[in-house]
Amino acid sequence: MGTISLEHSDRLYWLGRYTERFFTTLKALGRVYDSMLEEKKGYQDYLACFGLADTYSDSREFIRSFLFDDQNPNSASFSLERAYDNGIVLREEISTDSLSFLQMAKDTLKRAEQSSNVRMSLLPLEDILYSFWGCINEHIYDDEIRNIIYIGKTIERLDMYIRLKYPFDAVEKEFVRLCKNLNRVPKGTPYRYSTKYLSELVEILGSESDYEKGGMKATQALCCLFETSEAAV
Repeated sequence: MGTISLEHSDRLYWLGRYTERFFTTLKALGRVYDSMLEEKKGYQDYLACFGLADTYSDSREFIRSFLFDDQNPNSASFSLERAYDNGIVLREEISTDSLSFLQMAKDTLKRAEQSSNVRMSLLPLEDILYSFWGCINEHIYDDEIRNIIYIGKTIERLDMYIRLKYPFDAVEKEFVRLCKNLNRVPKGTPYRYSTKYLSELVEILGSESDYEKGGMKATQALCCLFETSEAAV
């Protein structure tokens, strides 16, 4: 990655993170939506996972805000906009075809906001995102570029899974995947992972009991894991 600037490395990393945040947020909100319809459960548990206050008058306002409000930094729309912003700058690295899938996702989300059947209108987004990742694999020939995007993707998925209290086996699989990606980071990359915080993650995510006792500490370590070379341990 010696030919890639620090700024572009940062954008590649956050392209991975924001795209995954959009995808996982959509799936999580889908479960909340179904739960509210089928079991009449509220959305407060979702807010609690992220330490957010309930400022919504009802479940409809919550769903609308977390799906479509691009001024809400915790919304699906906000994450997709940030992913697209990074993709625009990285068009040459990720290909115009890959970027077009992010545009397609934006268009689909916009149509869903106007739809009388929001849940049904959101269904195509999962396939669009899978197509985006397939296009990334097809059109990026530089393994270092692909790897930094996937490190961002996997870090974000781990962070979201832990906050949403996913079972240990799902978290463990993603952590193994992250470690494999980190081992592929070349010495010349502007980003280096911190061995200190990786050791903390190994300790916290080493067993199901450790995960249950200190899972949220892992999110703090994840925030500090992938740093610029000057700050790396």
